[in-house]
Amino acid sequence: MSLPALADDACEVALGHGWPPATENYGSAVEQLLAGGAAPTLMLTRLPARGTEDAVILVRGEDGSWTLRHAEADQRVLVWTGSGASMQRELLVDQRPEVLEVPIPAVLAERFIDAWRRTLAVVPPDRDAPFSEGDTWLLQIEGQRLAGGVPGCGAAEMMVDQVELLIEAADTRESRLDKRWEDLAESLDEMAAERVAGGGNG
Repeated sequence: MSLPALADDACEVALGHGWPPATENYGSAVEQLLAGGAAPTLMLTRLPARGTEDAVILVRGEDGSWTLRHAEADQRVLVWTGSGASMQRELLVDQRPEVLEVPIPAVLAERFIDAWRRTLAVVPPDRDAPFSEGDTWLLQIEGQRLAGGVPGCGAAEMMVDQVELLIEAADTRESRLDKRWEDLAESLDEMAAERVAGGGNG
């Protein structure tokens, strides 16, 4: 499914298509570690400038049910060893990440993915993923890949808070999940309103 065209001259989201320069080997290693063999419909992997890498994942089961998963590396995957001219980059993938998961209502999961797809339509199809000196996002959504810096404007900025809502939900007892889902639905409503205010399709 292709991303619909959407113009928003007031906000340039710091994302592009494909892999940022000098990131694919590292990013692929982290994605494979955190996905744990799953085939996600949506996967956001965060590569921080410091600290451990993590990912938020939505997986659709064969029976139509959905699972929300938050996976975080036990130790930072990207490390530098040696000193001076002998410094080398190593990828520590021989580890077991911490994984939390909960079922998420199918209607909400599908709405979430559609909302992110619409919001990310501001990214021009011919823009390559830029390199980020700070934290980097790697996003797979319905078979497409976008990446770059953390969104900081427009409706896309709300994605940052929504990621935190999903992480909180993944660590919530099932009996208390309804409140988490209400908060997420409200945030998606606000995102739709922001898209309309920015001249896009809510």
